[in-house]
Amino acid sequence: MRTSIPAAEDLARRALAAAGAAPAMADATARALVAAEAQGLGSHGLSRVPQYATHLRNGRANGAAVPAIARERGGAVLVDAGEGLAFPACALAVEEAIGRARVHGVAFAAVTNSHHFGVAADHLRPVAAAGLVGLALGNSPAAMPVAGGTRAVLGTNPVAAIFPRRDAPPLIVDLSLSEVARGKVMVAARDDRPIPLGWALDASGAPTTDPKAALAGSMLAMGGAKGATLALVVELLVTALTGAALAFEASSFFVDEGNRPRLGQAFLVIDPDALAGRSTYLARVETLVAAMLEQPGVRLPGQRRDALAAAAARDGLEIPPALHAQLAALAGA
Repeated sequence: MRTSIPAAEDLARRALAAAGAAPAMADATARALVAAEAQGLGSHGLSRVPQYATHLRNGRANGAAVPAIARERGGAVLVDAGEGLAFPACALAVEEAIGRARVHGVAFAAVTNSHHFGVAADHLRPVAAAGLVGLALGNSPAAMPVAGGTRAVLGTNPVAAIFPRRDAPPLIVDLSLSEVARGKVMVAARDDRPIPLGWALDASGAPTTDPKAALAGSMLAMGGAKGATLALVVELLVTALTGAALAFEASSFFVDEGNRPRLGQAFLVIDPDALAGRSTYLARVETLVAAMLEQPGVRLPGQRRDALAAAAARDGLEIPPALHAQLAALAGA
């Protein structure tokens, strides 16, 4: 079903509000999920609205939460999400990080007591718009074993980075540290499609192509032990420094009943003027981009997402009829 972006945002907003999200939370979340959908990231898009709505209704997320600064010192700040949906708290953290990086050259803004934070790189777009470099990190409920293990202990723990360019869209890097994002397995399970071998293990630790068995088991790390160890680094940065829940302490996003996940996120923002200077930074970036594009077939990171988003802004979104009907029912339409 073809739907305009404003109509999709309104539908998602009403569905979330009906489930108990305060207006600011419903609005920020709806805009983030529709932006993900527009970029072709359906696993982090509108398919998350029913999940979030269930969590709000079941008390797994606090719809009345208002994010607030819990602690601060110089370029460091901790934002408490109040066990609500993540997007308002992440927006506050990024806003604080931008302001503090301008003063101190670098800022680290962390979020605690949070929820699923969607597409990690999208939180960084205001950073690039401000001419700054940004990194985003987050943990998620346990879905991946540590190196040498078979039981899920770590989340898929995404990492994203954004690098502004001179008169061009920023370079955007965004990846889950599992072989694929768990949301892709969720979509495969919804559509009753098998997944490739190498994506996941079942509950007994055996490789599987069954997405439902994978959701009950664990994801495999990208790059084996190296990916699992990098996920450990992310886990420590966003939990030990913030007081957020460890991955294995948070109930899965893919169950209706469970605890409030209380996850952690972090945003590192750097002002190029504090180091080699903006002109040097931009010259170095463009030199590298030019060398990359000398090779046929090279696509800059973030380019495909931006092209899809531009097409969606022009032509609207194609939402599966069953999902649209589900959203309409949640919104009371």
